[in-house]
Amino acid sequence: LPAITQANADVLESYGIPFDADAYRQAYSPDWQVMYVRLGIHAARIEEAAGRWLVAYRRDVGEVPAMPRALEALARLAAAGLRMGLVTAGDRSVVEEQLASTGLGRFLPVRVCAGDLPVAKPHPAPLRKALAELGVDGVPGRTVYVGDAQDDMRMARTVGARAVGIVSMLGDREDLMAAGAHEVAASVADWVDGFLASQ
Repeated sequence: LPAITQANADVLESYGIPFDADAYRQAYSPDWQVMYVRLGIHAARIEEAAGRWLVAYRRDVGEVPAMPRALEALARLAAAGLRMGLVTAGDRSVVEEQLASTGLGRFLPVRVCAGDLPVAKPHPAPLRKALAELGVDGVPGRTVYVGDAQDDMRMARTVGARAVGIVSMLGDREDLMAAGAHEVAASVADWVDGFLASQ
């Protein structure tokens, strides 16, 4: 997330828009096109902005590490027999690189990325597509969606899944709860610890 945010800041500054963390958080949407318009980039320049973002991201990011204990957490969920997938607003080429470099990809065989559908979060279609590919679309009530943005919580709620918020620079506990989170954790690993202990 810090690398993505820095690339967004670089794009904004390239258009003469100073980066403001509070404004960014308020404008944030997994639909980056909507977010850029909210932040002041003209809609006619969105595709150009996307190109600038990719250049900035690849220049600045280096190798992105997994979040602390994330690999262990997903391994524990897999060992417990849970089926997992990923619903992201990220570009598939960037996401696939990250999943390969972090080793997380082997636990996330189903991946719904930006561009796979004509709609993005908080629309429920991306999550419904992932659930169908996982073979659990008939039981959304037995599904947990873990995310760090308010639109993640809205999407999960619309589908009927349990919405778990992870505190990040995109939203604190209050933001995530207001968006519909059933529960909020400090990290993915912390949530997995509690979830597996309760099973």
